[in-house]
Amino acid sequence: MGFGVPAFAHPLVAPTEWAELARPGAPLHWAAFDVARGPGSRPDPLYGEVVTRVRENGVPVLGLLDARGGSRPFGELVADASHYLDWYRVDGFYLDRAPTGRADAGECRRTVTTLRALLRTATGGDRDEDTGTDTGTDTGAGAGAGEGESGGQIVLGHGEHPWPGYAELADQLVTFCGPWTSYRWSEAPEWTAAYPPERFVHLVHGLPKSHLDSALRIARWQGAATVCLTDRTDRDGADPWAGLPGYWHETVRMLRKQPPPST
Repeated sequence: MGFGVPAFAHPLVAPTEWAELARPGAPLHWAAFDVARGPGSRPDPLYGEVVTRVRENGVPVLGLLDARGGSRPFGELVADASHYLDWYRVDGFYLDRAPTGRADAGECRRTVTTLRALLRTATGGDRDEDTGTDTGTDTGAGAGAGEGESGGQIVLGHGEHPWPGYAELADQLVTFCGPWTSYRWSEAPEWTAAYPPERFVHLVHGLPKSHLDSALRIARWQGAATVCLTDRTDRDGADPWAGLPGYWHETVRMLRKQPPPST
């Protein structure tokens, strides 16, 4: 098990948190960042500095793209992705508010396939200059957790369990994003058992320190290998992911000692 950290806070607001993400030794699977619900209108040198430090520590850094539940125009998503690559050399993308229904899966496949092509091109892959598409194998379907070497890393931030077909589109699905009061009673549908734990991410906020063990047990039972647990809340419209939890160092120690998730 390891952490997926949606580190959306600006480096000026959360310098300590970004320094922790760049510190060697934490079991980090990835860190995502968001300038302005996307890459912003111009490069931010402060983000450039902290992203470089985290990447130098061997942690994949993902740029956040707001999919708006599947309503975001394809061209806007691609333009934002290109800016992330040009300005910050990201290793992949976190599609926040990814769609969950079967009807939107086809368009999501198109988006993921294009994002992988952009990532391969940015790392020296072949590209058809006439069509603007990648000439390699289509990895939009059946892409697994090891796809990062050729097509970057794609995380679909559904926040709930989507139609099962989405598991064939991306490296990871965020199948829970919400408060501890809901997570403690949550269950995983049967179809998730057909996939390895590396495919699933759980993001839990409002988690008291006294329930850390319980939350990690739930993640293992439901077969999620990547987690983010925080005592921060969304009370009064606050962003619970705007910084690391108060018990960050303790969760790092606990996670290192945890048995593997259920398979």
